[in-house]
Amino acid sequence: MTKLAVVELKLLVREPGAVFSLLIPLFILVVFGSSIEPGDTVLLPMALAIAVGLVGLYMLPTTLATYRERGILRRLSTTPVRPANLLVVQVLLQLVLALAACGLLIAVAGAVLGAHLPTRVLPGALTFLLGTAAMFAIGLLIAALAPNGRSANGIGVLLYFPLAYLAGLMQPASQMPAIVAAVGEYTPMGAFRLSMQDVWAGGVPDPLPLGVMAAYALVVSVLAARFFRWE
Repeated sequence: MTKLAVVELKLLVREPGAVFSLLIPLFILVVFGSSIEPGDTVLLPMALAIAVGLVGLYMLPTTLATYRERGILRRLSTTPVRPANLLVVQVLLQLVLALAACGLLIAVAGAVLGAHLPTRVLPGALTFLLGTAAMFAIGLLIAALAPNGRSANGIGVLLYFPLAYLAGLMQPASQMPAIVAAVGEYTPMGAFRLSMQDVWAGGVPDPLPLGVMAAYALVVSVLAARFFRWE
């Protein structure tokens, strides 16, 4: 398992998509954060949701579907390294990538832009884990259903932009039609953004968006496991 993790980490580092997952949210933060107020509780949570969404809906499903398309999962089934081990390693490495992207955003926001950073670590960690689990579950379902890596890429992109819009990541929720903003609160990205904004405001996340993320993570993970194919 350790050797597999090392090999997969090297491949991930060389993957252009991993670089984009780090740089795109950072670019958005820096461009729009030039006029950020010290007490702003909106922009950074939005950037964090963008980062986790890119990893969960683009990187994870594209990688796994490509491995199945190339027969890597099938060939692993004939070796001591089981395909399930690769699946676990990939999920963990993508989690590390999401953590790195969010850590970079927080570091730049605090050290360079002078943004407000929350003092409550546990609510922030809980929100991050639930939001990541929800979006990774969707990514795994895409990987389960997509016939190849290119299809997984396309499906991930097609899902990402509507979800990002509904979540208020492309336009502030306060400037969206009320019904659209309300629907967005029940998407995994919207619930993630809302909970992170609560954390950044110094409070405790509302139980409803936390429950929404947990429900997505549980239900969609079950569906992904049901439909996932090794070859």
